[in-house]
Amino acid sequence: MRILVVEDSARLRAVVVKALRRSGYVVDESEDGDDGLWRALEFSYDGVVLDLMLPKRDGLEVLSELRKAGNEAPVLLLTARNRVEDRVAGLRGGADDYLGKPFALEELLARVDALCRKRFDRHTTVVRVGDLEVDSDARTARRGGELLDLTAREFRLLQVLAMQQGKLLSRTRLEEHLYDELTVPMSNVVDATVYQLRRKLRAAGGGTPLVHTRRGQGYVMEDVS
Repeated sequence: MRILVVEDSARLRAVVVKALRRSGYVVDESEDGDDGLWRALEFSYDGVVLDLMLPKRDGLEVLSELRKAGNEAPVLLLTARNRVEDRVAGLRGGADDYLGKPFALEELLARVDALCRKRFDRHTTVVRVGDLEVDSDARTARRGGELLDLTAREFRLLQVLAMQQGKLLSRTRLEEHLYDELTVPMSNVVDATVYQLRRKLRAAGGGTPLVHTRRGQGYVMEDVS
């Protein structure tokens, strides 16, 4: 999952970004409203953590411009202004959730996870595809009850495929979930990661394939047994 954090406090931004990355997210960051808006429109994000009080362009204006542009990325607003009218203004402006400062990192992570599930129309942290079980909260995957030994990149790819089971995902779309803007993607990273996933899924669950190739188009995860 790829998250954008727009927060002008360098100290708080660093703490939030570090916590998200340690939880397995791919994270981009921005320190002002103009840059945050540009990034949100330029790249595809599964969630945006957006401070209200930003230099150059405040969070409500960023949110308004995103929604006017048809950008539906889930947005979690952060602010020290915790009055009812502030929360109402943010939610009516198109925000999906609201978190007042100061906050516990555990709560922020839980809210971001909920936003990402909403993005994929999932209401629980566990997704099942056949005998495969992917737990986004625990960051684990099991097939036939057997725990899969996955790298962080393999889990991210598996998570995206499972959450959008039955949907064809292009290599370009999948790459967006594996890299932040500062990393130069390897040309064959998706194919190589899918190969490793298939190998591990096959070892745990026998010969029934779950990840299918659509030649020239991308990949889809589904149980066709």
